[in-house]
Amino acid sequence: MSLHEWTVASALIEQDGKLLLVRNVRQGGRDDWSTPGGVIDAEDVSILDGLAREVCEETGLRVTAWAGLAYEVVAIAADMGWKMRCEVHLVDGFEGDLVIEDPDGIVVEADFYPPHHAGTLLEDCPPWVQEPIREWLADRWATNGAVPARRYEYAVSGTRRADLIVTRC
Repeated sequence: MSLHEWTVASALIEQDGKLLLVRNVRQGGRDDWSTPGGVIDAEDVSILDGLAREVCEETGLRVTAWAGLAYEVVAIAADMGWKMRCEVHLVDGFEGDLVIEDPDGIVVEADFYPPHHAGTLLEDCPPWVQEPIREWLADRWATNGAVPARRYEYAVSGTRRADLIVTRC
């Protein structure tokens, strides 16, 4: 069986030592928190262009400078037929005010949270979302251009969210 593959990007945006998180309402009404970002479309010129578009759509903020690729995540859910690759980039500059007008209707809230509060909000996220963010908040490692400082890989088994077994490879 071939896997449906897609690329996602996410942004680490800090202000006064606080990390920007968005609350997403998923299908079925379940919600979770993440850093802003989303699926990179075929029409996007590059991953960073697509990520800048997603950040602006979800938060109203315009990225003015990137610091580099902080980490990459790959999650493979063979039982559900998908493979997701996510690039997470550190923002070095932004402008604008937080405004929630997500055209997809997924993001319903956004704010900057101190690391301990961010960690609490991330508890209901899948491990491939929360673990890398928590580790980055704890270490704040340097970025190095287009080469990810760290790579996270996960194997996801099962077909229902409540029964998923997620293994970090």
